[in-house]
Amino acid sequence: MKDCRAFYIDGEWVSSAVSHDFAVTNPATEQQVAMISLGSAVDVDRAVSGAKIAFESYSETTVDERLALLQSIIEVYKSHMDEMAETISLEMGAPISLSRAAQAPAGLAHFLEIVKVLKHFNFEETKGSTLMRKEPIGVCGLITPWNWPMNQIACKVAPALAAGCTIVLKPSEIAPLSAYLFARILHEAGVPAGVFNLVNGDGQTVGSAIASHEHVAMVSFTGSTRAGISVASAAAPTVKRVTQELGGKSANIILDDADLVKAVTEGVQSCFRNTGQSCNAPTRMLVLRSKLAEGGAVARRAAEATKVGDPFATETQVGPVASKAQFDKVQKMIAQGIEEGATLIAGGLGRPEGIKQGYFVKPTVFANVHNDMTIAREEIFGPVLVMIPYENEADAVRIANDTPYGLSGFVASADVHRACRVAKRIRAGNVHINGARIDFGSCFGGYKQSGNGREWGEAGLEEFLELKAVFGYTGAGRQS
Repeated sequence: MKDCRAFYIDGEWVSSAVSHDFAVTNPATEQQVAMISLGSAVDVDRAVSGAKIAFESYSETTVDERLALLQSIIEVYKSHMDEMAETISLEMGAPISLSRAAQAPAGLAHFLEIVKVLKHFNFEETKGSTLMRKEPIGVCGLITPWNWPMNQIACKVAPALAAGCTIVLKPSEIAPLSAYLFARILHEAGVPAGVFNLVNGDGQTVGSAIASHEHVAMVSFTGSTRAGISVASAAAPTVKRVTQELGGKSANIILDDADLVKAVTEGVQSCFRNTGQSCNAPTRMLVLRSKLAEGGAVARRAAEATKVGDPFATETQVGPVASKAQFDKVQKMIAQGIEEGATLIAGGLGRPEGIKQGYFVKPTVFANVHNDMTIAREEIFGPVLVMIPYENEADAVRIANDTPYGLSGFVASADVHRACRVAKRIRAGNVHINGARIDFGSCFGGYKQSGNGREWGEAGLEEFLELKAVFGYTGAGRQS
């Protein structure tokens, strides 16, 4: 069992103020694989103090100095890519094929993208005799989830470092091992002491201490909407900036002119990717009512063809959900769907046939779902798809927008102009047309209860900056 109980504070690996061991479990085997320590408010205060001192000098570094640091991180990250992929699969159960193709590379992609942005970003602009200057906001508290651990860590850390901010990171205690490796990478890359700090812990203690700390200027949080409300409440008394990327219940509108077999099959696969544990997963599939039976048959075949099993087997497409708590939640939601009268056409309760241990869920599809059912309203975060019939295009848009969330949307059509027209009517932060993949140079974030603020690319960098107006500016003493 790995001993990962130390925290990374002020450039050193240190013990927690109070011993509070917490076992990290491999969700595929239910066996303990590592031990971390859950931190306290004292540990957070130590980390924030180090970050506050480091901010004084790091915030004054030049763009070229920060670019050199980011490039060093990129090179060290590349050398640990295989180890990172294996660590992610071990801690949260992502199939190793996904970890190698997407989970681990996503972290690298955000650093590569922020380098492109930083090379051309304008921190100063003169308007008449006024200097408009963008400056680093200060010490940033970053609170990240377990489902895409390195994607979510890197999309916050990379722009924070690029902006000149210092950092206190709290990763999820469910999947903290990739963050532990990430801290080692940053240390090896030469990140100055105090600029990056890592404190493990739970949300109620460490997360709350970060959000409420008077010397933390900003909190960037990714997680559930419920937890996001708690973070915002804890941050409110100190009037700090809070950006949030929260839950989702994204609609996948398959228009009547789309290739039904292709669109449904790809929609099922996209929903089940990462075992359905993606906040932007297309979990509500909207199909024209007259085509629902045909679409359901296609979805059933796709679900039944999905290979569930050992995350380290190359043929596995769906691994376990990340924890027993998540397994229990998904089972409860499936039972709720059956109880509310949705038509179960694939999967269902219990583990897949032949699997006796691990938090594995049957790839599940419900048809004839009404948009007011629990399984259509609440985020399940497992390999569960609901199929909802619609009457016409306007009805499809209405159903898509009839949700408290607004993170992502999906539209399939043979006519890309029609798809674009529909996409513009969807109240969500990003929309995918005909299965288009994400673009790390774009922005990511949601409407409504899916959060506020934006991550990725230039928009993500802007979140870590304050805008200052200097009046009567003569051009003297200009800095980057």
